[in-house]
Amino acid sequence: MTHSVTGWLVTGAAGTLGRELSEVLAADGSTGVVLADRARLDVTDADAVRQAVSALGTGGVVLNAAGWTNVDAAEAHENEARAINGTAVQVLASACRDAGAALIHVSTDYVFGASASDETWPENGEAYAEDSPTSPINAYGRTKLAGETAVLATCPDDGYVLRTGWLYGRYGRNFVSTMLDLAATDKSVDVVDDQVGQPTWACELARRMVDIGLQRPAPGIYHATAAGETSWYGLARAAYAEAGLNPDRVRPVTTAAFPRPAPRPTRSVLSHGRWRAAGLPPLDHWKPMLERALRTGGLQSLHQLPGLAAE
Repeated sequence: MTHSVTGWLVTGAAGTLGRELSEVLAADGSTGVVLADRARLDVTDADAVRQAVSALGTGGVVLNAAGWTNVDAAEAHENEARAINGTAVQVLASACRDAGAALIHVSTDYVFGASASDETWPENGEAYAEDSPTSPINAYGRTKLAGETAVLATCPDDGYVLRTGWLYGRYGRNFVSTMLDLAATDKSVDVVDDQVGQPTWACELARRMVDIGLQRPAPGIYHATAAGETSWYGLARAAYAEAGLNPDRVRPVTTAAFPRPAPRPTRSVLSHGRWRAAGLPPLDHWKPMLERALRTGGLQSLHQLPGLAAE
């Protein structure tokens, strides 16, 4: 059943996901859409947030795409990251509850992150379920978990947490666009092969967020990653092949070859049972999703590559 939405507020509207959300809403002919980038709405300004959400009224939907997303920088600036990913989300959730608006909040696969020796590791290397114990191993994951907790506790009837990961898309820098930009140099590239996840196209995540706002399935946590799994190395090879390039130019290396300030999970693969329980299909497998993104101009700078004619 489709619900009548009195208005939409998109926070983080200038970011990778926020811009995709604006395009989905425009394509749907949605009315009462407020696109709030950082200049228009500072999510750490509690009074401004309350005012913006209150203006939606009962029946409004907030699509929260705002957040601190620099995983490495969060290690040295955890308090600043928490102010955006945790404290600000609590204010937003409270404002939604008071206004009678639904809140659809984006979280991350990095709320998980245990090693195979940890008791929270899924048995037999299986995917994490929506109710699996969380175990963030970096500051970013901890701050995002704080935001999840705020939404679930404050908006039990109209709060949605969508965990995603390995996001790529038309806007902003991301792994896929970086790999194919490097392809223009004709050099080989070394890519980590011992981290496994689920590459997800921001366009299709945005579509699913809007669908939730319209259909209002049961509230709670949903895993909004693509189906299947691959390593960064596997993703790079697939992108090269789809772009008409030689995937053998991509060489596998271990995480140790690229030390980073923030530790990364070796496996952050999520299951998608909650979608089926709600009567909605989960997101597609990562590989056909990637093919659609590349073939339809889902990464803007790639049209000049041999396998990617502009459409």
